[in-house]
Amino acid sequence: MKILLTGASGQVGHELERSLQGLGQVVAVDRRRMPLDQLDLVRQVIREEQPQLIVNPAAYTAVDQAESEPQLAQRINAEAPAVMAEEAKRLGAALVHYSTDYVFPGDQPGARREGDATGPANVYGASKLAGEQAIIASGVAHLIFRTSWVYGMRGKNFLLTMLRLAQEREELRVVADQHGAPTWSRTIADSTALVLAQARGGGERWWQDNGGIYHLASQGETTWHGFTEAILAQAGIDCRLVPIASSEYPVPARRPQYSVLDSGKLMGRFCNLPTWQESLRLCMSS
Repeated sequence: MKILLTGASGQVGHELERSLQGLGQVVAVDRRRMPLDQLDLVRQVIREEQPQLIVNPAAYTAVDQAESEPQLAQRINAEAPAVMAEEAKRLGAALVHYSTDYVFPGDQPGARREGDATGPANVYGASKLAGEQAIIASGVAHLIFRTSWVYGMRGKNFLLTMLRLAQEREELRVVADQHGAPTWSRTIADSTALVLAQARGGGERWWQDNGGIYHLASQGETTWHGFTEAILAQAGIDCRLVPIASSEYPVPARRPQYSVLDSGKLMGRFCNLPTWQESLRLCMSS
């Protein structure tokens, strides 16, 4: 099986390039060969490679910047996946795509399930929801994995930012009223590989019977303050940590107060997912 992997230089793409190796021939491309804001090039690469599977972790992820660049976010997060879906369907291929907890409004406590009402609170979330809708509307065989608070030991993410700031400052003021589940990029990649291994051995009807949207996030929940507390404890860094309200840290994009994802559907059908604490320990010790 030939697998076209986008966003290979990103934190999830980097992990996927490793975890997908046993499933087929992985053709990994980054923004230099396939810039998602240039739809003609997206289409051209797919037609050149003619994969049996497209795995698309690439995305516009600058949540605050998206508020001032809505057209670019829409092109990368919605229009490019629509092109991938169209081309995959033409080839008789399947598409794996990654979405976000930010498709939900996040104004009510509790974990969100796949069928719960969406209603993004910011431009980024709206662009990702539009991508989901375009893929579904195309009729392509697909899996859409919604995940949350993604981090790892490479790229730009909350974990690396907090480690850097804790070394530079005596005190960190961190939001303590937004709830979610930090999810390690390797957890996402390895879980994807486990699902796709089942797909490969599942016969012709597998995608018809098992395709759709799944939540793929670490188990449990915390706040950004709680996540930071665990990061500093794991790293052995002594830094004063002060909990603050979202209103004390104004940013251009509104964040959901509650964006915990219920991953029970995926775990009931495919594989277990670790707690966020266990993943953080493994990530920082790897």
